[in-house]
This record gives sequence, structure tokens and C-alpha cells, in this order.
Amino acid sequence: MGKFYVTTPIYYVNDKPHIGHAFTTVAADILARWHRLSGDDVFFLTGTDEHGEKNQKAADAKGKTPQEFVDELAVVYKDVWKKINISYDAFQRTSSATHEAAVAEFVSRMEKNGDIYKGDYEGWYCTPDETFFTELQLVNGKCPSCGREVKKIREESYFFKLSKYQEKLLQYYDKNPEFLSPSFRADEIKNRVKDGLKDLSITRTAVKWAIPFPSNKEHTIYVWVDALISYLSGIGWPSGKSDSNNDARAYWPASVHLVGKEINWFHTVIWPAMLFSAGIEPPKKVFAHGWWTVDGKKMSKSVGNVVDPVEMADKYGADAFRYFLMREKPLGEDGDFSEKALIARINGELASDLGNFISRVVTLASRFDGKIEGTPELNVHLNAERINALIDNQELSVALEEIWLFLKSANKYVNDKSPWDLSGKELGNVLYNLIEAARIISILISPFMPETAVKINSQLGVHAGTLKDCRFTDFNGKITKGEHLFNRVQ
Repeated sequence: MGKFYVTTPIYYVNDKPHIGHAFTTVAADILARWHRLSGDDVFFLTGTDEHGEKNQKAADAKGKTPQEFVDELAVVYKDVWKKINISYDAFQRTSSATHEAAVAEFVSRMEKNGDIYKGDYEGWYCTPDETFFTELQLVNGKCPSCGREVKKIREESYFFKLSKYQEKLLQYYDKNPEFLSPSFRADEIKNRVKDGLKDLSITRTAVKWAIPFPSNKEHTIYVWVDALISYLSGIGWPSGKSDSNNDARAYWPASVHLVGKEINWFHTVIWPAMLFSAGIEPPKKVFAHGWWTVDGKKMSKSVGNVVDPVEMADKYGADAFRYFLMREKPLGEDGDFSEKALIARINGELASDLGNFISRVVTLASRFDGKIEGTPELNVHLNAERINALIDNQELSVALEEIWLFLKSANKYVNDKSPWDLSGKELGNVLYNLIEAARIISILISPFMPETAVKINSQLGVHAGTLKDCRFTDFNGKITKGEHLFNRVQ
């Protein structure tokens, strides 16, 4: 049994979660659930990034304090994750006292190491993205990320000596090739670091809804620096106290940070450099996933095509939505969402392939009076080790393909054997293979579709298994025919 620590980004609470948030969080949930099945000691962290000028202004506009404003939004995130069955161990909020104490300690360590100095900062600032850009980075004089207006700011600031860690970062990348994942994103990061790193402004004087800089309370800590430290504060660093009442410091370094590709730089350059400065080991892997378009168009509130995870779960079921997110595109690449494609996968892979298989197996077994036992024949189509390796490598869509190959072989076995024409031991042998295949499939799909796995186990009369149980053995369940797992969508 090993330790496995997986995180989502600490989401900025400017609005309710959309498909992009759900995609990252479901992926992290699947990794957490899979490693629990493997017998690993798992810790799964998510949370909300709550400081910054944007939230301060939004709260003012609503006549609320910033704390009241972010309190409401944090509840929204928790409700959405509950709706789509996210099994996190801790939900870290950056406005919490434990987090603020951790940030103060972390920044103090950087300062004691001689890596922070005072100077003047001038740059183009995008309030919605809480990010500074150089003149060269602007696109037509606007934010290169969101396309909105930027403003020029000049103020006194404390700087982090990011440039000091250029060579150490490059050495870390070379010694730890999986850190920059997927591998096709590695060269971009390495080349940018090789081009040279500029020291980073890490404090503000104008932003008051933020954590005070430890050695000068006239300054507050830049929201991005604050948020990154959540990955440590969320497991109880440095005191052992955390908002989840867990002392989980032993889980560091993180096994994998799951992030969107737009924040890859912060996590693969700024964050490990900060950790070097504070004398802490960097995470083992940062996996930067791709983006979603919707019906071929960029997702935008102004266009009105933002996909609401709650709406999708209410309309099609949480498991169907989770399955589609992971099956439709590889985790690291971009993909397109459409309800038409979601319905096609429900009607095909879920209703026809999986639902009909379970229904046929349970119906046949419930009518059989003999003993369900036999010789494994379908086991030759099962490759649990390959599925495990794929998930370890965050190839979730390919892992689902592999599970479905086993399911399709089981469906073919039904058609080839024609059990409705058999009886006695011959029928018992066929049913044994089909029921054991169904039981194993319920284990393999449980991280992806936890509710569906429970329904299958209920009909088979078996308890939830682990990866060690993904082998053909004696069947000791009690068949109880239930409702069809998935209904076709018209």
C-alpha cells in the first residue's frame, strides 16, 4: 500500500462551476477512487481560491463583505461536487485561518532564505484573471487570456527571486521526466524557462481582500502565491491542523496536481521554485489537461453556451455525464461537448452495451434453478493490469476503451453461446462466466460510474470489490433482478 495524494486546482470562486471545472474534478475523483480500489492510502484535495481584487469588487457591488460573498460561492461548489459524486477528503478554502497561517509561514521561509526583496513593479494588469502581463504579451493591447481590457499599474512590491531557480528547475525536469505531463507539453515549459526567468512580484498595496505580507502589513500577498500554498495547507502543513481536521502532512509530495493547461506555468515553474525556496520537495507530477469547446464554439457566458454540470446530471444522470467527460476525449487534449454526442454514448455504450448486458445476465440467472459454477472462459479477454497502467498514466479514455473491450467480449459470448437454448451444467457454466464478468466490470467501472456499480452489485447480490477481486472465482451472490441501468434517450 502506497500513499496517493491528488489535487484539483483551488478554483477561483468568481462564478458557479462549469464543464471545465467538472472535467478536472471528475478526473481527480476517478484517480482517487481507483487508487482506493488498489489498496493505496489516498488523500484527495479540492477547494476554492477566495481572495483578490475581483472578489472584493464583486462583493462591494452586491453590498456584502468579501467573506460573506465567498462563503456563499464555496457552498455552491460543494453542492455541485455532491451532485456529481465527488469523493474528496478535504475542501480547502483560502480564506480560512489555517490556510492564512500556512501562507504566512511559507512566505516567511522564502524571505529568511534571502529570496524576497522590495522594489517597484510596473505592468499591465487584468483584473478578471488576477494576472500581470508584459507589453509583449498583450494581444491588441488587451489581455492575452480573456481578451478584456487591462490597466497599467505601478506600485511598490516585494519580489520573489524566481530567476535564481532557473537552472534548478531545468535540472528537476530532467531528473523527473513525469513532472511535466503529458509529455507533449514539456518542451514548451522547458524552452520558456531556458529563455530566462524574471523575478516575480508577489505583493500588492491596493488589494485589501488578501493575506497580509508577514514582514510588512501594508502589503498583501498576490492571490496566485496564496492559492498555490493551499496544496500544503489543505493537508495540515505546517502545524498538523487543517480545515478537514486531518493531519495529512505525510502525503506530501503530491502524487499529481491536475490543472488546466492555462495555469500550467504557475504550477510547473512558479510553484516548484517557491517550494525550493521554502525547502520543500516539489510534487511528483503536474498533469495539464485540455479545454472544452461546446458544439465547436468557445464556451462563453456572453454566447450563452456554458455547460452546467448540475443541469447535465439532472437531465441524464451523474454517471452518464461522468462517463461522457472521460470517454469523449483524452485527458490531456482539447475536446468538444455536445448533447447529441452525450446522448449517442448513453444510447450506445451505456444503454445497449452495458445496460443490456447486465439485464440479460440477471434475467437468465434469475430463472436458473441449478448451481452457478463452471470453468473460466471469459478471463482471457480481461487485461486488468493494462487498465491499471493506463489509469496510472492518466489515460482515462483509453482505460475505458479497454474495459469496454472486455464488456464487448462478454456480450459476444452471450450471442455465441445462446444460453437460452442451454440447460443444466452447460447453462450453469455459461452463467458463471457471464456473472463473474459482470461482477468484475462493476469493479472496473466503479471509479467512473460509482452509482452504476452499486446498482450492478445489488442485482448480483455481491459486495463492492477491489482490484484484487478482478479475477474469476467462486460466485456466492444472490441474483435479484432490478431496473435497467440506463434508459435510451429519445
